[in-house]
Amino acid sequence: MTETYQDLELQLLLDAVKARYGYEFAHYARASMMRRIRKHMSAAKTDRISDLIPLFIHDEAAFAHFVKDMSVTVTEMFRDPDFFQALRKNIIPLLKTFPFIKIWHAGCATGQEAYSMAILLDEENLLDRCQIYATDFNENSLKIARSGIYPDAELPLYEDNYSKSGGYTSLENYCSRGYDSIKFNGRLSEHITFANHNLVSDGVFGEMNLVLCRNVLIYFNNELQDRVLKLLIDSLRSRGILCLGRRENIQFSESSSQLETVDRPQRIFRKKV
Repeated sequence: MTETYQDLELQLLLDAVKARYGYEFAHYARASMMRRIRKHMSAAKTDRISDLIPLFIHDEAAFAHFVKDMSVTVTEMFRDPDFFQALRKNIIPLLKTFPFIKIWHAGCATGQEAYSMAILLDEENLLDRCQIYATDFNENSLKIARSGIYPDAELPLYEDNYSKSGGYTSLENYCSRGYDSIKFNGRLSEHITFANHNLVSDGVFGEMNLVLCRNVLIYFNNELQDRVLKLLIDSLRSRGILCLGRRENIQFSESSSQLETVDRPQRIFRKKV
């Protein structure tokens, strides 16, 4: 298939998906999207992108599987421990000045980093005056997040990350173990609201003290990155904090002028006004 035909068929597929389900994938990074599309072409035993159109239009389960692939769910407890150390050192003292704290974790995947935040806040005696809104557009991921249940085999990695992040005790104090699984305590989930929100098509998510959207923008092209960055900044209250992923750069965006840098290596910024 020539690149011209491939571009045409890709556009037809994306238009059909948007018309049928309302999902907008046109501004996702092309290389990342094509890897996922080729995976589904292989499973459907087809050589043409356009052959996925009737499959996705008429088979909701097949489309749900595609959405799951498009929603990157690589995450873990206290992922990037240095980042959580920076939160403890630079951001927690700022949050302690507020009587009530609102945090938005955009693109929360299966929820481990939202629970990590809740644990950090609990250790800093802030959890009782804090509400975390953790969102994703993948309902399968949100179902796992709401359960707070993860494989027991992941606990050693989680404990290591937690220790390196400056944790005060042990993660086992925050979860129960059984049936080869760990389940995080209800006290944590009481302060987390998991909800469906699509960064591509949905709007501003309240006036937040802290917004985290780590390792999500890298899957979008520059146009969509710019749009989503504006949404994240607009969701912050004056002088609110924005945290992005280490590989994410804001310099290309006009919206970057609204931010000042708190910690450049950890991509932590503060809204100017």
